[in-house]
Amino acid sequence: MPIYHKLGTFPQKRHVTFEKPNGGYYYEQLFGTEGFHGHSSLLYHIHRPTQVKEILKSYDVQPKIAIEKNIKSLLLKGFDLKPTVDFLESRKAMLLNRDCIIGLAAPQESLTSYFYKNADADEMIFIHKGKGTLRTMMGNIPFEYGDYLIIPRGMIYQIQFDTTDNRLFYVESYTPFYTPKRYKNQSGQHLEHSPFCERDFKLPTELESYDQKGDFIVKIKKEGMMHELVYATHPFDVVGWDGYNFPYAFSIHNFEPITGRVHQPPPVHQTFETATFVVCSFCPRLYDYHPQAIPAPYNHSNIDSDEVLYYVDGDFMSRNNIEQGHITLHPKGIPHGPAPGAMERSIGQTETAELAVMVDTFRPLMVTEEAMGIDDGKYYKSWVD
Repeated sequence: MPIYHKLGTFPQKRHVTFEKPNGGYYYEQLFGTEGFHGHSSLLYHIHRPTQVKEILKSYDVQPKIAIEKNIKSLLLKGFDLKPTVDFLESRKAMLLNRDCIIGLAAPQESLTSYFYKNADADEMIFIHKGKGTLRTMMGNIPFEYGDYLIIPRGMIYQIQFDTTDNRLFYVESYTPFYTPKRYKNQSGQHLEHSPFCERDFKLPTELESYDQKGDFIVKIKKEGMMHELVYATHPFDVVGWDGYNFPYAFSIHNFEPITGRVHQPPPVHQTFETATFVVCSFCPRLYDYHPQAIPAPYNHSNIDSDEVLYYVDGDFMSRNNIEQGHITLHPKGIPHGPAPGAMERSIGQTETAELAVMVDTFRPLMVTEEAMGIDDGKYYKSWVD
């Protein structure tokens, strides 16, 4: 995160003693990225954060691949994914490569019986349906429809839902999520032309600090395996922290679209970037205002990236028969564009209410068996007149 934040209490100087009110010392932890070079925060724990009592079991959670080398455009009916009680069990990988995993989840209950940590990947969880609180060792973040939750790798968290009908679109990235460089100055502040700014971020609040010993199960995902560890103390025992590496949220409804006289290319919708893919937000906006403008996107070739679109709400003007929760995949190697009739329908229109999330990966995506279970089977033919 490119801004400084702090919660709770901590010493004025780094790496010095920090005494507890009733004797003893708090334990300092550097929570950092890229060794000692990237973004980091300093956390202060009631107990040593290193106390692992037992490793209960480890098991394989790698997605099963149905299509390793794909050329077919796909439409996945996301809401056909059946709800599952448990948060982790509900997460189903749809598409993946060596850089990321793109998936869906429909958890019915809050994560309360264990804690979770992704040791490999930063997570972006988009809230399509549901409301609740992301609870982490660095504070809590309330969330609702339209929120992106950005969770750094190594973050221990639970997720509390106030609802049972929850639909999530998520991406696990092996490189960190950042806001686009072109939106920021050399110090990291968002510039005036950025479609959002620091005021729009939801930062952690309400730091939960528990002084508890016992048996606390933490499920850790690492290298395609899930490891169940028993911690000797409550994972939420941080009394204070400061720095630049922490979870946060951003609402898609706070993205302010950039428009022009003629059709603007997808980069104007960019919201996040990593070293290996970008994330864009398509939001309600006015259409192009040239008198002969064609609001629908022009046909374009996928030469360098696979394009994934997750449809959230509204009428997506460039496609036919698209519904909430649908995912389309347009693979590299073949061009794509508006559905037949969409270009003509768009002429003369003045605005759109569409809402969608796009992920463009720089390497081809493999398709999982879970994805094939909700594939419509015919989308690749949808451009034929």
